[in-house]
Amino acid sequence: MTEQARREQAEIDASAWLARLSGESLVEQDGHAFEAWLAADPLNRPAYQRALADWQEFEVRADAVLEELKAVDRRRAMGARARWSGWIAGGGLVAAAAAALVILPTIPREAPAQTYQTARAQHQSVKLADGTTIDMDAETRLTVRMSGSRRQVALAGGQAIFNVVHDPARPFTVETGGREIRDVGTQFEVRNRGDGLTVTVAQGKVEVRPGASGVGQTYLLTPGERLAIGQGGVEAVRAVDPQETFSWRSGRLVYRNQPLQDVVADLNREFAQQIDIGDPALARIPITGVIVLDDPKAVATRLSLMLPVKAVPSAQGLTLIRK
Repeated sequence: MTEQARREQAEIDASAWLARLSGESLVEQDGHAFEAWLAADPLNRPAYQRALADWQEFEVRADAVLEELKAVDRRRAMGARARWSGWIAGGGLVAAAAAALVILPTIPREAPAQTYQTARAQHQSVKLADGTTIDMDAETRLTVRMSGSRRQVALAGGQAIFNVVHDPARPFTVETGGREIRDVGTQFEVRNRGDGLTVTVAQGKVEVRPGASGVGQTYLLTPGERLAIGQGGVEAVRAVDPQETFSWRSGRLVYRNQPLQDVVADLNREFAQQIDIGDPALARIPITGVIVLDDPKAVATRLSLMLPVKAVPSAQGLTLIRK
């Protein structure tokens, strides 16, 4: 048997032993068999230790541990004399089983899904158990599922920056807009606001592939690249400054020839006081510049310096009309 085959067999046997030692019908023969298995191949003991370590991802099963401790007390009372029986009664083999139970449930399962949502004018930073951070823009909703083999985010809508702790053994994926974004690096942003999907990479690499529908191409994006997928399915990759894209996190919005209607839509997510456009023709005017998100009135004043518009009070907040 090759070393690779031995390793694979050791992993399989280790999982089986961990499940067996977690059972309640332990006898002296189990102990002898376990000792013999550990001594049979130098790969077995580290394989068993890895199995225990892997299972640390899962929650404590308190009820099972309490039952096991009660079983330990009962066995101690029996006063068995044989070496393995004494080890069982003293808590040795059963303690190993109890330790396994403390580490995980008998049947491994993924942690419950967690949903995070921001309201209008609200930002939120979420730190996941693996150290990954997610910075959520206003009006964003996402659900996180974590397990021992995967890390998955479903972005229902909105905009978020992902600073991912890379782990080749547990892929980090974001599913949104019919696409799957897979982390091959560390930092990227995903925006899905209903008018299309964009993925911007600041560090490392990100793979964007078709989702369950199978529609679209697969892209490997590198730092300074953005993939934009419009509502009509048009896909384009171009060079950008990621820090401009990420600037909303520090209270600034950067635009390059964006129509006023898109700018106002962004502003209305960032402020409780709303802005509307009184003249439809104004909605198409392009804007290039930086907008500081300090106060709606101050923002409207800056817009009036950049464009032929002025702001007047309205029932919702402010209305932009032609000067």
